[in-house]
Amino acid sequence: MTDFTPLPALAGGVLIGIAVLVLMALNGRIAGISGILGGLLPPAPAQDKGWRIAFLAGLVGAAFLYIAFTGGGIVQSVSSNLTVMTIAGLLVGFGSAMGSGCTSGHGVCGTARLSMRSIAATLTFMATGAIMVFVMRHMVGG
Repeated sequence: MTDFTPLPALAGGVLIGIAVLVLMALNGRIAGISGILGGLLPPAPAQDKGWRIAFLAGLVGAAFLYIAFTGGGIVQSVSSNLTVMTIAGLLVGFGSAMGSGCTSGHGVCGTARLSMRSIAATLTFMATGAIMVFVMRHMVGG
């Protein structure tokens, strides 16, 4: 069972909101991770790569800063099965391409802009996630 940690969750949400706001205000861009990462892959415009690399470096670097400042570790549990991880990654990529964006782009940025497409996508993500949690916990026994 996951511990309920409202203050760290609130702080994280505020930091995400600030990052999204700054990126939109300074670059006019939406902070959807799949779009940011996808813009680094061919055929990406060369003049557009700098902020994308900086954003992703900050995303990864934040974990190291957290460890440096708190002395605590980050506990993350994923499968060690390479086949399962490969299939999962391909499904996430396919879903992100099919949905014209990922959960961060639709859920954080799109709903804030009151985009009907993003609201529908976010409701779909959330419903699918809730159904999978129910299935895994109560039907499969995970």
